[in-house]
Amino acid sequence: MILKKAGKDNTEVTLQEAIRVAQERDIKYLVVASTSGNTALEALKLTDRTSIKLIVVTHNTGFSESGKQSFDPAVREQLERAGAVVHTGTMVLRNLGAAIRDRFKFSETEIVNATLRMFGQGMKVVAEMAAMTSDAGLIPPTDVMVVAGTGRGADTAAVVKADSSNRFFDIKIREIVVKPFDF
Repeated sequence: MILKKAGKDNTEVTLQEAIRVAQERDIKYLVVASTSGNTALEALKLTDRTSIKLIVVTHNTGFSESGKQSFDPAVREQLERAGAVVHTGTMVLRNLGAAIRDRFKFSETEIVNATLRMFGQGMKVVAEMAAMTSDAGLIPPTDVMVVAGTGRGADTAAVVKADSSNRFFDIKIREIVVKPFDF
């Protein structure tokens, strides 16, 4: 499914399509990016009556301000009570590479980021979250549905054969399920 424009207005349709395809392909895990918790709550509502395991990935603590976590703690508690897993961890394609870039004005990680962003901002996040959740032992190295977006909300979904960050180039984007045309 190709969306006309990127952005949060696509969240519901992106999640619905991701869940439909996941069920069709018997995919057991739905990995969803959520900065504040809004996308996570929408995913929880839509996966409520499915057998799909919901894993929510937040920004790392200190992403925008040192020591600050942007994900709403009340939403985290609600998600976890409902059986979802909320993962806050090191962002594979951002943290160390951004520190090196800021200090030395170059980072190999930025080349990987720029290449993935050629397919849209969400595709970079899709690959990154597959590695992050694999690193944390939350998903096996198998096909998972990963949902991300451009800024806030969701506008990208892909079937990804996940693997850990030290095997980043073994991650396979098997199928792009949803992406924006204009990003």
